[in-house]
Parts: sequence; structure tokens; C-alpha cells
Amino acid sequence: MSWRILALSALGCMALLVAIGGTWLLLLPGSPARGSAPAISRDEAEATLAALKPPKRKRPLIAIVGINDMSETTDYLMPYGILARADVADVLTLATQPGPVTLYPALKVQPHATIAEFDAAHPDGADYVIVPAMTPENDATVLQWIRSQAGKGAIVIGVCVGAKVVANTGLLDGKRATTHWYSVGDLRKHSEIRYVADRRLVVDRGAATTTGITASMPMALTLVEAIAGRAKAEAVARDIGLAAWDARHRSDAFGFTRPFALTAIANSLAFWNREQLGIALTPDVDEVSLALIADAWSRTYRSRALTLAATAQAQTSRGGLGILPDRIADDWPAKQTLPAAVALPPAQALDETLRAIGARYGSRTADFVAMQLEYPR
Repeated sequence: MSWRILALSALGCMALLVAIGGTWLLLLPGSPARGSAPAISRDEAEATLAALKPPKRKRPLIAIVGINDMSETTDYLMPYGILARADVADVLTLATQPGPVTLYPALKVQPHATIAEFDAAHPDGADYVIVPAMTPENDATVLQWIRSQAGKGAIVIGVCVGAKVVANTGLLDGKRATTHWYSVGDLRKHSEIRYVADRRLVVDRGAATTTGITASMPMALTLVEAIAGRAKAEAVARDIGLAAWDARHRSDAFGFTRPFALTAIANSLAFWNREQLGIALTPDVDEVSLALIADAWSRTYRSRALTLAATAQAQTSRGGLGILPDRIADDWPAKQTLPAAVALPPAQALDETLRAIGARYGSRTADFVAMQLEYPR
């Protein structure tokens, strides 16, 4: 979900609060629903895997495409990091134009190629195209390229609000789909698309979509399983610290609630207490853990995560991606330096980060971030 959208939402909340004395808050639901999500039947799970089998190559080619500004951090980096770690496919990060990709709400990376360079090297196209959330969601260049890849037989996967980008290509017309809870209403404006609740991953005839940001983790593992089998997916899941990754989800546990709105307002108003928190970049940093940590801290409305390095040179991540530092610095104030959770398995790093956010800013801010990430804690 776009940082800008959430910021505008918070400003809108404040304006309403001033205008009508906060009466609108009483109309919002309180705490979200609790309880377990319904189990996924074996038949449905097997059908999902069958629909995601490699369409062309034994060792598939996977392209993760973004625009050079405002592509979502975790949507872009988590699928790459998990799939590169699995080593069951050739995985490339792409941008529409030359130069780095500035992700939101944090991090800057060097993609492997532009879409033009990819097309020149692979005229037969990718097996899978992963589409993160991006702003704007109707960039003509990226929409045309996604359509072209689908025409060459690629399975297109919209992660989080990337589903709206895929919807704008027309490739979801007449199909089932899901997206981040915040954008379900926008997806439903496409009358030809049938929204599916209570699933983190929905696959329908060459197109897949997911719920919010953290759903890219089970999506990537499901893709590993479809490509290389259950045993390989289980090994990768153990490595990243995830016990299960099926499509079960409880959609009514996520929404624009009264606590969410109040936290957005309170944290936005605390502008005098905004922090810049430093993360030291190191060689072989786990790009998945880094993405989750930087993304989560930058969604508190109290802080922004910045990466630090002694030189401007990109640091090569565990999966071989260049991460560019935000600041050239040998050190950072100790109170504004984030703990080295990047050394933890990604799922554990996210849990530890949410605990640290709760300790620093309170449990409501940790819940506020988890809600944005659509993370079933």
C-alpha cells in the first residue's frame, strides 16, 4: 500500500476530526475480528499448484518488474530474495527505465536490467512476471509490457496492490482476484473482476493475485513448491523461519478500524518527534529481512529507516542484488540505530521488528504497522 496514500488518509482523518468533532470515528469498527482462518482443502491447494506450474521452461525465468520511483519495498524485494535463495529459477529484477529503483517507503536498489534489455535478451518472454504495488498504477509503459509478457505465455502475479496494476492491463477481466484490504473497493470498481475473500493467494487462468504486503512470502513459497516440489519449499520455508504458507486468510481481521485511524492521527500529529533510524548495510545482507525491517519502521508515522554505508558503492545482498545506501556515514547515533535483526531469518526478523516498534512507540503503533502489512500476527 502506498505511503503517499496512507499519508493522505491520515491527513484526511485529521481534517474530518477537526470538521465534525470526531463523530466519524464512532462510525468506524473497533478492534478487528479474531480467530483462525478456515483451512484450505487439499483439492484447492493442488489446483493452485497445478495452475502455477512452469508454463514454458524446466528451469523457469522470473521477472520482477517495477517503475523507477514508488515501487513498494517488500513487494519488490521479498519475492526476489526468497526465489533467489531457493535457486529453482533464474530471477531478474527489472525497471522501466535505466538507473536505480527508489522503493517506497524505504530502500534503493540497482535492478538487473531494464524491460527493453530484458526483451532483447529474452524475446520469448518470462515464465512468470511478478508485479508489485507501484504509484502510479496506470503507467503506460509497464502496462504494455505486462500485456506483452502475458501474450508470450507468462503467468502474471500481482502482489498486494500490484493487483490493481494487473487489473489495469485487463488481464484480470472475467477472473477471480484479491488484493490488499485497503484497495478491495478499488478492485471491485472493475466490474469484470470477481473479488475473493479469505484467501492470501488467488490463481485464475494465467493470473495470480495476493492480499497485502507480507502475502508475498507465502506466494513465493507456493511458487517454489509449484516449480520444484513440496520438499524444496519446506526447506526454503525452514530457512526463512516460516512454518506454513498456504492460502488461508481471514479477511475480516483487516480493515480501517477506529484504533487504526486514531493511531494514524496521533502519530501524524507528533511531527516534532519524527526519527531517522539507521540500518548499516553489510555485504551479503539478507534482502528479505532488510526489506521487512525498513518497510515496517517506515510505516510507523513516527520514523523512517535509512541505510548507511562508508561509501556510495552499492552493497551486494545475499541474493546478488545491489542495495544503495541512503547516507554515507561510518556510524549513526546509538539511539537511532536499529538492532541487527537483518541477521535473523526473515519471518523472525519481522516479528522482532514489530516487538521493537511496540517497545519504542507502543503496542498500538505495532498493530498499526502490522495492519498496513496485512500481517496475521
